[in-house]
Amino acid sequence: MGADPSMRHYFAPLFEPAAVAIVGASERKGSVGSVLIENMLAAGYRGQLYAVNPKHREVRGVPCFPTIGEVPRRVDLAVIATPAAIVPGIIDQCGAAGVRAAVVISAGFSESGPAGAKLERALLENARRHRLRVLCPNCLGILRPDIGLNATFARGHARPGTLGLISQSGAVCTAMLDWAAAHEVGFSSVVSLGGSTDVDFGELVDYLVSDPKTAHILLYIEGVRDARRFMSALRAAARVKPVILMKVGRHPAGSRAAVSHTGAMVGTDDVFEAAVRRAGVVRVRTLGQLVAAAQALSSNVRPRGDRLAVITNGGGPGVIAADRASDLDIPLAELSSTTAEALKRALPSNWSQGNPIDLVGDADAERYRTALAACLADPGVDGVLVILAPQAMTAPQEVARAVIECAKTSDKPLLTSWMGEEQVAPARRLLAAQGIPTFRTPDPAIEMFAHVSAFYRNQRMLLQTPGPLSHHAKPDAAGARLVIDAALAERRTVLSEMESKAVLAAFHVPIAKAVRAHSANEAMLIAPETGFPVVMKIDSPDITHKSDVGGVRLGIASAQAAQDAYREMTDGLKRLRPDARLSGVIVEPMVARPNGRELMIGVVHDPVFGPAITFGTGGTAVEVHADRAVALPPLNGMLIEELIRGTRASRLLGSFRQMPAVKRDALETVLLRVSEMVCELPAIREMDVNPLLADEAGAIALDARIVVGHPGAALPRYGHMAIHPYPAHLVSEWTVPVGGRVTVRPIRPEDAEMEREFVKQLSQEAKYFRFMNTVRELAPQMLARFTQIDYDREMALIAVATKDGREEEVGVTRYITNPDGSSCEFAIVVDDEWQKHGLGRYLMTQLIEIARSRGLAIMSGDILAANQGMLALAASLGFAIGDVPGEAGLRRAVLALERS
Repeated sequence: MGADPSMRHYFAPLFEPAAVAIVGASERKGSVGSVLIENMLAAGYRGQLYAVNPKHREVRGVPCFPTIGEVPRRVDLAVIATPAAIVPGIIDQCGAAGVRAAVVISAGFSESGPAGAKLERALLENARRHRLRVLCPNCLGILRPDIGLNATFARGHARPGTLGLISQSGAVCTAMLDWAAAHEVGFSSVVSLGGSTDVDFGELVDYLVSDPKTAHILLYIEGVRDARRFMSALRAAARVKPVILMKVGRHPAGSRAAVSHTGAMVGTDDVFEAAVRRAGVVRVRTLGQLVAAAQALSSNVRPRGDRLAVITNGGGPGVIAADRASDLDIPLAELSSTTAEALKRALPSNWSQGNPIDLVGDADAERYRTALAACLADPGVDGVLVILAPQAMTAPQEVARAVIECAKTSDKPLLTSWMGEEQVAPARRLLAAQGIPTFRTPDPAIEMFAHVSAFYRNQRMLLQTPGPLSHHAKPDAAGARLVIDAALAERRTVLSEMESKAVLAAFHVPIAKAVRAHSANEAMLIAPETGFPVVMKIDSPDITHKSDVGGVRLGIASAQAAQDAYREMTDGLKRLRPDARLSGVIVEPMVARPNGRELMIGVVHDPVFGPAITFGTGGTAVEVHADRAVALPPLNGMLIEELIRGTRASRLLGSFRQMPAVKRDALETVLLRVSEMVCELPAIREMDVNPLLADEAGAIALDARIVVGHPGAALPRYGHMAIHPYPAHLVSEWTVPVGGRVTVRPIRPEDAEMEREFVKQLSQEAKYFRFMNTVRELAPQMLARFTQIDYDREMALIAVATKDGREEEVGVTRYITNPDGSSCEFAIVVDDEWQKHGLGRYLMTQLIEIARSRGLAIMSGDILAANQGMLALAASLGFAIGDVPGEAGLRRAVLALERS
């Protein structure tokens, strides 16, 4: 059985309107209302166009009406260009007239002050009352070139193509459109978001993911409001389409106050960078790079890998390219013996004998052709950059023609850099006309390849779906919550060192055990019991950097020294920070690890993306070193390896200067435990574990500080995180009536091969009932879509049995939430041999309960009328069975999920 094929996306009125009304249309030349009408007419809009303005009966030949309610047919899209003061009323009129989407070009809302903000709230209230979606305010508009929709006030038009552009800046849209026109690059859609009061990035990306006209997605971002939706949409898009984004505001003028080292060091851009990397998309830094990425994508430069071959007729340009590749962590491909031998036979003896491949200054077109063909055929080469510097013996156009011929034989990324200007300009035009990206210097070519190959590398991040808990000993999450709740009940947001370590210990992070002394005499008694030598530290909720106030004493070796240290530290605190509260002095054993490396693990809470985990060099100079990498939880081994690799501290973890290597699995375990804490304890706002001392024996937290807060509004489980963890709590066991057990669990990306085999071995009838065709096996894109799911918006449960010591899939059921956010469509298929044993009923019952727990109201699916077994099962589960309009061979099963 399958889903309803007639389901129309709720953004169809915005992207595919059958009727458009320009509200505020005008005959006055140069006015926004006039430009909108002109653009729609010039673009050849294929639908019905109307104007709305009480002063006219016709605008440029377009019929005009006093109000939207007087237009003779229902309008799908209203484009509003009137003074801001009357826009809320117009939105109300649009809603009453059945308009489903609107674009507000007008400015003068929140960006203009309190009065404008009040208008914006009224606009949004009216839109929501009528369930009308609004692209607003102060936006350029929307283009859909293939249907002639140019509802913008930009000059010029866009060619139809496969690039989808969403931008929060109208100026960036116009710049991209102007560039595209000159380079004959086309768009499937161009959307200017404006203030994003209603429609946000996530929803628009969602639409482009399912849009068959869009093959590549470009985003220009100034800010994100709904992180979970944004991340879900990006991850869904990156599974099937390359996504390139540019985010501005990387260096905010001010920084927020922070209680921890981590909070002070980690900015919102660090977290955003981690988020997009985890989403599997590629970020560029400049508008020029965004344009270059658009050129690459429009030229069908598709990612294959990151190993680059460089072909040049000069040593200098080759070194320039190699240096830039090294800067961007692009490895130069190691040429195979076959390639090296082919080059050796064809090139002069003084060629470079390696990569970059220097063909020498007198290289002709044939020499270039041979080298390029060999590199494109080499399985160890993922892309090629061909460089030509004009020399006396060079024929730039002949070489360009040779490159064009070779390009036709391979789908590997091929970039060119014809250096110079006058002698090479005609050759560059030849290359560009064939869709081969060409540059004046090697640097931007290498940058383009880096961005394209980053998509390939980031797919590894996208495939990671770690659970909230590792496979190690179960933590005492309830005990940790008690510690946090007690502090919050006392209206404290900073846990003491003792409390912070108690939370770490609850998650099995090794800690240096500590005792708090409340007087000098107590310190004198506690120190010998702890065992000399000891460390003594000030314990104050107001002191973040203890060493700044003389609040740390090392190597205390006698009771008298402990008594003296207590007095000296507390007296110093009163002198340096008379306002600071004193809880006592911590006494703990001095951990002597001569091979120890001081590291730091931290947590910061981003206002948009929620918790993020940091790793880097620790110690008292942590902010001076500023060595940190950031990752979004949940983490697993692969993600932890990426996190560690992104720091300078990673170089200290191996063997050096007679010091043995750090026990990496112990360090990984601590990071996994911190990931668990972040998942299970949404009250954590900031955390420092500094220093975390790591050596060949393991890792131990010597000091810790945790900042907590009330999570706020009631959230679903893991609702505080931008990425939903693998829902391990949904794993269950089902006992087969005839004997044996089956594990039912949410699907994972690594199940792809098992899913492929499952579909492949289904009977023709089972395939037809599920897919409404007799597909032999799943295509790679469909397989990715089935196994790389977003657990926040969909669910797929697979039934796994063990046969001959090997796991095999015997059934799967899934639902996908519809765009309305309140209903879902389901599908199910069970292996032929496992039917009529009750497995289908068990799978459906589990799926229904999950959908119900997520707050969904309706579950539905279309079932072939011939599939009597599925129709009977659906009816027995409470689904109402009805006809599908216009589809005699289908029946629709609908279940109300609300509990009575």
